[in-house]
Amino acid sequence: MAAPGYRKPPRALRRRHSVRQAWPAIATSGPSCCSGGSPPPAPPLFRPTPGSTTATYGTSLSNGNPDRNYEIDFTIPEFTCLAPESSFPDFATIRIKYIPDRKLVELKSLKLYINKFRDQEMFHETAVNRILDDLVALLDPRYIEVVGDFNVRGNIKTVVTARHLQKGFSSNGIRGQAI
Repeated sequence: MAAPGYRKPPRALRRRHSVRQAWPAIATSGPSCCSGGSPPPAPPLFRPTPGSTTATYGTSLSNGNPDRNYEIDFTIPEFTCLAPESSFPDFATIRIKYIPDRKLVELKSLKLYINKFRDQEMFHETAVNRILDDLVALLDPRYIEVVGDFNVRGNIKTVVTARHLQKGFSSNGIRGQAI
């Protein structure tokens, strides 16, 4: 019950919030509930991945030391996607380990890319493999490994690992050695 003397503002003055306002970069086509028209244009980092049903943020940087073998590790402790059967959120820690070749991933674009999974329904295996496929398409690394360490759901803990090895390289990044 409202306080005495309080009156609701007229309907035209009330604000309506939507996911499209909070996350315009992941808005899809269709009318926005607030503007009555199309959602705002996507930022310049927004590009569809060829052959993928989702959009990806992809910015790569030139590797200043392409002849040196070194490993880059990322840990993303707040990954979230939705379970396809129940639409409940699934939480995970995503670990990305790769040996770059000519390109490096830009960290802000990686963060925005990972955040886009928040509202998407997908199985654990699908999420990890999609991250791997999109990073391979963007970077073409010598070696990359993506591990999804998902929280317990239904008394079962899931850890999904997907790897990619560039032809001619071993998992330690050295050309010509087989694993």
